[in-house]
Amino acid sequence: MNISAPQAPLAREPRILVLGYGNPGRQDDGLGPAVAAGIGLLGLPNITAYDNYQLNIEDALEVADHDVVWFVDAAKDGPSPYRVHDLSPAGSIEFTSHIVRPEVILAIARQYYGKSPRAFLLAVRGYRFEFAEELTPGAADNLCEALAMLTGEIRAAYSTVVP
Repeated sequence: MNISAPQAPLAREPRILVLGYGNPGRQDDGLGPAVAAGIGLLGLPNITAYDNYQLNIEDALEVADHDVVWFVDAAKDGPSPYRVHDLSPAGSIEFTSHIVRPEVILAIARQYYGKSPRAFLLAVRGYRFEFAEELTPGAADNLCEALAMLTGEIRAAYSTVVP
């Protein structure tokens, strides 16, 4: 995985959005918000990091204002510590009031704002999703590894800016 090679070279530092989503009151479901909080603490320029319980169609405006977008969520299954997928805008805009996929947010950004940033889904492996406000030890370990990877990707993106 390497976001440092954008689709077209930028003459400035890329604007990067880290959008974590999930419910911190349900144990490991809080991994997305925890990643966003960790990235926010870096204090790097041109980085926007925020979280919400779920994706909303209104997120498309923020997505459209960035060059690279990282959607971050907890994964109930799959590899540990995390997996990363490239994302593309959905072919059609379909959602319910409780389920909006990242691909739909990208499609809205493209259709209504004319923007199509490079996008990834970072799915951090979680293990328990009960009503409690702390990560399990395994999820906390996965969080650390996911933050290290994402921090490295962000720093690499800055180091490849065309002068």
